[in-house]
Amino acid sequence: MNTYRIVALMMLLASLTLFTGTSATEEDFTLKVFGNANMDEAVDEEDIEYVLGIIGGTNEATELADANYDGVIDEMDTAQIELIMRGGEKELTIIDSANRIVTVKKPIERMVCILLHPVETMRALGVPVEETIIGQGLTDSVFYPELSNVQNVGWPSPNIEEILALHPDVVILHTFFDQLDQVQEVCEKAGITVLRFNLNYPNSYNDEAKTFSYLFGKSTEAEDLIDFRESVLNSIQATVEKIPEDDRPKVYYEDRRVSYASLNSEYANIESAGGIDIFNGASGSVNPEDVVARNPDIIVKVVTYTEAGGYQLNADDTAGLEAIRAEIMSRPELQNVNAVKTGKVYVISSEICGFYSNSCRGFLQIAYNAKWFHPELFEDLDPNAIHQEYLTRFQGLDIDLDENGVFVYPLEKTT
Repeated sequence: MNTYRIVALMMLLASLTLFTGTSATEEDFTLKVFGNANMDEAVDEEDIEYVLGIIGGTNEATELADANYDGVIDEMDTAQIELIMRGGEKELTIIDSANRIVTVKKPIERMVCILLHPVETMRALGVPVEETIIGQGLTDSVFYPELSNVQNVGWPSPNIEEILALHPDVVILHTFFDQLDQVQEVCEKAGITVLRFNLNYPNSYNDEAKTFSYLFGKSTEAEDLIDFRESVLNSIQATVEKIPEDDRPKVYYEDRRVSYASLNSEYANIESAGGIDIFNGASGSVNPEDVVARNPDIIVKVVTYTEAGGYQLNADDTAGLEAIRAEIMSRPELQNVNAVKTGKVYVISSEICGFYSNSCRGFLQIAYNAKWFHPELFEDLDPNAIHQEYLTRFQGLDIDLDENGVFVYPLEKTT
């Protein structure tokens, strides 16, 4: 028994480095839930068998075999796995998106989400967010009407005292923002569980959502959500993989609010849609002369919902996006650039991207990119229809995109 205690502790230490780096592909994804003893994509009967093999000496101990996280791999772990499978566990230990081992008491009844990506995912999983969310850092009464009366604790500098006064079971923070580290530190000192999840990057969303779903006993619902997203992205990928390099357009993806700022590759999703980033993934200010010299075939401008676009607009109210496109088209230095000469200048709202908004909808951005970059190859791809299905099926929203919502311009280039 002492041997397995030592092995288990060693495995726990190793797990701190196991999940670093970029997200795993479907082939090598490991569900980051303690109890996933065989290190695959789910907690199931095979994990019970694997733990019994560890106890019997026929299987090697793994990072996640200590299901109840007590430092010992024994029959108590098989009991915990059975509870996880039934959704009856009182505690669950996971590794979050910041590679932190965190034990969460269940059920989670009071939650503060500083950003709303977790809320969108919860709703997609069928979690009653109006009964669970008691505080939010950002608000969106159009997309989350059920949270219109939930307390706002502030953003980008959340009011920590207000968070503590709400007495949440769990606070969920993004990993990207340094100012949230203090929120984590103070909350944990007060005995509040803190989880770090992003849930807004298309390349890592599936992996995060699978782990996240176990917090609510919604692993089956997560598979349904992921299958939907993957049906879109895999069909695009299958086509993009066959496109020769010479047939891929050069793309300049311009950041919000300012002229001549390149968006980084993680946000722009150019390559995944069959394009070539003229700045090779670099982000930040660029010289107009460099844009002209690289002569992009396509220009895409990102705008935030506070600038133009959004669900609150009538579907035909494209004036805001039109004006932004017109400004790009009229820049004197761009008049001989291919994108301007051919009219292949597009505007996209961050509402359907995974950044500058509280959105998990970056897969829609990839669909629009593909449609713009290769309209002849994606003639049957209908991003608007995909968007509508997502809103209706996974968000339960009564939003008819034929009547409400403006997200891209020109419209005729996407349908």
